[in-house]
Amino acid sequence: MRRALLILGIFIAPLAVFAAMVAADRTFGGPGRGYGYVVQVKLPGDDARQGLPPVRGPQDASRPLVVIDPGHGGKDPGAGNGALKEKDLVLRLALALRDELLRQGGIRVAMTREDDRYLLLPVRPDIARRLQADLFISIHADSTEVGTGARGATVYVLSDRGSNEAAERIAARENAADEINGIRMADTSNSVGAILVDLSQREMQAKAESFGRLILREGQGRLPFRDEGVQSAAFAVLKAPDVPSILFESGYINNEEDAARLASPAGQQAFAQSLASAVRVHFAREAAPAPLLP
Repeated sequence: MRRALLILGIFIAPLAVFAAMVAADRTFGGPGRGYGYVVQVKLPGDDARQGLPPVRGPQDASRPLVVIDPGHGGKDPGAGNGALKEKDLVLRLALALRDELLRQGGIRVAMTREDDRYLLLPVRPDIARRLQADLFISIHADSTEVGTGARGATVYVLSDRGSNEAAERIAARENAADEINGIRMADTSNSVGAILVDLSQREMQAKAESFGRLILREGQGRLPFRDEGVQSAAFAVLKAPDVPSILFESGYINNEEDAARLASPAGQQAFAQSLASAVRVHFAREAAPAPLLP
């Protein structure tokens, strides 16, 4: 009898130890063990996984897409006038334009930044290219030496050289945003000449110039302009070869009249309505069938 119990104990003891281990694991085990323990992980959307900003507006890829780029941001404040910093001012202008385009409907909108963050210059047009944007608008505020009396907005497109000395100076200042103590922050192998317009970019250049003229037309009576025509300069932020791109200097931040206008709700509304009107006309022209040749 004792021998039978001994043999039975040899088989039962390991089973009892295993059962005790399972019970302890369910009671005291770490995450992922036992039954009834579920971990839910919220996966990011497609744009977030790709490092791209959200696209707002109609969820229809056939609708035109505008990428709005508020210049500067984060550790790069841009120009300033006391407490008024370019990076903050142009962000408010960009948000006003975004809201006006979305209010009118029919157009998708994305922004390179919606808060106070720093972006390298090459990242800004790259966002437009990766989103396959139909239009890229970079918004800035100019500055000049006190006492010159300079005021008003200016529309720029990319060129192999500035249309005048002032354009070259402004382009040099904006391009320096990627430098600290003269050292380039972006690790790019291309020289300045790589961003200039060549024959393959002429179609985008023509579209950008046409859109720039629409801004001047739609802004008449609502926005003061320093120059009557579209200007050109070698802005690095306009280097996307397959997206019509303009840089809009909204005014002179150290001119009291311009600063007051741009910082006011009425001035920001006038800016947003003028550019939104130009955007809509631009896309209406793009959608119109080409005239038949005789």
